[in-house]
Amino acid sequence: MAEFDFERSLERMFADTRHFADSAEFADRVEGRLDRGWALRGWLIGAAGIGGGVIGASQLILSNFVQRIEQISAGSSELLKTGYDQIQPGLNLLALAQSDWTVVWMAGGMAILA
Repeated sequence: MAEFDFERSLERMFADTRHFADSAEFADRVEGRLDRGWALRGWLIGAAGIGGGVIGASQLILSNFVQRIEQISAGSSELLKTGYDQIQPGLNLLALAQSDWTVVWMAGGMAILA
C-alpha cells in the first residue's frame, strides 16, 4: 500500500529547489560556452559545404556528365520529333486559326475572362 504522506513530502522536496549564490554566474558561463561553439561550428559547416561542392563539381566534370546529358536530350528530342511528325498530318493547329488577328482577339478575350 502506498504511503501518501511520504509521497507528498517527497514531491514537496523536489518542487522546492535550492538556489545557489552563484547561479546567475553559472548560467552566464554556460551560455557563453554554448554561444562560442556556434561560431566555430558555422565556419566548419561552411568549409565542409564548400569542400563538398568543389569535390562534387569536379566529379561531374570528370565523369563526362555534360556529354551524357546532351546525348539523353538529343535522344528525347528525336523521340518527340518523330511523335509530332506522326500526329501532325491528322491535327494541324495552324489551320484552325484563320488569321493572326483571330489569335490576338482570342487571347485578349481569354485574358479578360481570366
